[in-house]
Amino acid sequence: MNAAYQHRSLVLSCAIASFALVFAAFVLFEVPGLGIAHLFYLPVAALSLTGGVRRGIVAGAVAVALFTTGVMINPNISPSEFLTLSTPLRFLTYATMGGLLGWFSARDRELVERLRVLAERDFLTGLPNTRAFEAAIARRFEAGTPFALLLGDMDGLKSINDSQGHAEGNDALRRLALMLGSSLRPEDSVARVGGDEFAVLTVMAGNDEAAALAARLEGVMARQGGPITFGWALYPSDGENALSLYRAADERLYARKLVRGNRAARSLYPVTA
Repeated sequence: MNAAYQHRSLVLSCAIASFALVFAAFVLFEVPGLGIAHLFYLPVAALSLTGGVRRGIVAGAVAVALFTTGVMINPNISPSEFLTLSTPLRFLTYATMGGLLGWFSARDRELVERLRVLAERDFLTGLPNTRAFEAAIARRFEAGTPFALLLGDMDGLKSINDSQGHAEGNDALRRLALMLGSSLRPEDSVARVGGDEFAVLTVMAGNDEAAALAARLEGVMARQGGPITFGWALYPSDGENALSLYRAADERLYARKLVRGNRAARSLYPVTA
């Protein structure tokens, strides 16, 4: 059903051609008992699959109109025999079938769209997942405009899981995702790309700007109880494909984590002369 909708222009053309062919065959070859009119179900079904309930009912009405016209034109058929109670019954069957197929088709498209959205969302945080983020970064490459990729790694998630349990760790991830989403501009993209990893795409041309954004986000998250460390990479200076940018951002991320770890160690164990 969804395939028919995706190729609805082709299906629509085939349905119109089928109406014309069945009508011509009915006028030229139909005799009482042959049943060529049953072939009208094919274009009715095709139109229903591409347009929903309303188009299905309209297609049924068109089929009845063509059937009635054919009866009037075909010299082998007596209109008094065909244009009786069978005509409204035929409309009822055509329109009912068209409407039902249209309803099922609409429901199928709705479910497919829901599945598509779910397939691109992280089940825990509701943020776009890796698949959706890769599509977003591909669109940035196609645009050719300089941008920054920020990779963030949540600090202390393992200790939360070990000391308070995975449920609390999941809550911490959800809170961090919500805070990140609210701290960025509408045109920026954010996604969860790993267990404790988040990624951000933003329009930015300079290294200093990217470093300032990383520091700002780290400060905002830390103040709200969601410590995170960011690394960044710039397109095109740090790479012209996704892999190069991820590597550059990842290197900066872990270099900054190492520096932070050393600072924390010195604060706990100050060097004395």
